[in-house]
Amino acid sequence: MENGMAAQKAHRGHCLILPYPLQGHVNPLLQFSKRLQFKGVRITIAATISFFNRIKDATSLFPLGMISDGFDEGGANQAESIEAYLKKFQQVGSETLGELLEKLRDSGSPIDCVVYDAVLPWALDVAKKNGVSGAAFFTQSCAVDNIYYHVYKGIVKVPVEETRIAIPGLPDLEPADLPSFVTKPETYPAVVEMIRNQFIDIDTADWVLFNTFYKLEEEVCNNIS
Repeated sequence: MENGMAAQKAHRGHCLILPYPLQGHVNPLLQFSKRLQFKGVRITIAATISFFNRIKDATSLFPLGMISDGFDEGGANQAESIEAYLKKFQQVGSETLGELLEKLRDSGSPIDCVVYDAVLPWALDVAKKNGVSGAAFFTQSCAVDNIYYHVYKGIVKVPVEETRIAIPGLPDLEPADLPSFVTKPETYPAVVEMIRNQFIDIDTADWVLFNTFYKLEEEVCNNIS
């Protein structure tokens, strides 16, 4: 037991990383996890059972903690729609994430912070209920997230009808410069809602993190902060 406690003290905290279970969301959070680990932070990845079943043959760099999205056999492909998937994921994911936090605490490896994909804002509520800090991680560039934020605030109206769109921190844009989710929201209504939900309760997160390279997006980074 003493050796276990000594190992715990050797780490500069323990982060649970919760990605949305798609490769384009998982990879940025894995890269961020490597940087945290290099700084001495202990890492556990919260993986849905459905996603783990697709990647179980791959070598994992970090310990895994299992949660459920409610569709353990096939993930989003098993759901009747993306809307149904997201609704079920929030319901079942909230419950199983809380159980995972309790399990890690009871095993002597308590979590200090949940770093969650911003498209899963309910994870912040689960973290806070368990007395854990929460950090929202935006997997896309600051420029894209800045556009989405202004959509969320209603400053950029969807669907876009203006020929020139002015967004602080960015040069004037044309509709063709914007993500298709913004110019043609009727094509991806569930995705548009998921994009908006990234910013729900963002002011109560302990940290807000962006997947960016500061010198390439200096103006928009400064504007967002």
